[in-house]
Amino acid sequence: MLLQINDITAGYGESNVLHKINIQVDKGEIVSLIGSNGVGKTTTLRCIMGIIRPKTGSIIFDGKNVNKFSSHKIASAGISYSPEGRELFGNLSVYENLRIGGYLIQNYQDMRNRLEWVYELFPKLYERKNQIASSLSGGEQQMLAIARAIMPSPKLILLDEPSLGLAPIIVDHIFEKILEINQSGTPILLVEQNSDLALEVSKHSYIMEKGQIRLEGNSKELLKNDYIKNTYLGVA
Repeated sequence: MLLQINDITAGYGESNVLHKINIQVDKGEIVSLIGSNGVGKTTTLRCIMGIIRPKTGSIIFDGKNVNKFSSHKIASAGISYSPEGRELFGNLSVYENLRIGGYLIQNYQDMRNRLEWVYELFPKLYERKNQIASSLSGGEQQMLAIARAIMPSPKLILLDEPSLGLAPIIVDHIFEKILEINQSGTPILLVEQNSDLALEVSKHSYIMEKGQIRLEGNSKELLKNDYIKNTYLGVA
């Protein structure tokens, strides 16, 4: 198992947001974490990245307990994070954002090869490579946020709400690219409010409510679950 979250309790100050959650991601998988606003999905990703510390439980990545690792060390271990809201360096160019994403790449040729692969995946970014990131459209900014996360050839990518604020046609394009990234061999832990789409692209899914995992299972089976249909998919 590539990532194991075991009985994690975490939060901010005295307030706990997560209550003994358990999540697993295996190599090659897309795993989705679904739930409404404020249930703890982003807190889960921030916990994995070392931005906040778990109060109880353990996070095992690639066989190592990373509970006390700094965010920098977790990134170096092979986890990339594309946060909600993108958090690009808005005053820098597309190219400069990508170079920052690939800061762990030491070899010039490796950097060049990775940039070429990213530009092949997102041709629009090649067209805009000298453009300031803040001047991009919402869809282009999301492409850049994902591209920046895949620059260092991570072992695992955490994607937080990649469809947020985008038109349906752009969402479809973004998710096509997410599938391509996964098919190239990169596992993904996907946090997404678009439950239907998340269940369709993922192999396994976790349904989070009030900081706890309410349901989990094969995504295709969860699509048939009456509770999921009524609560998350808007099916009467």
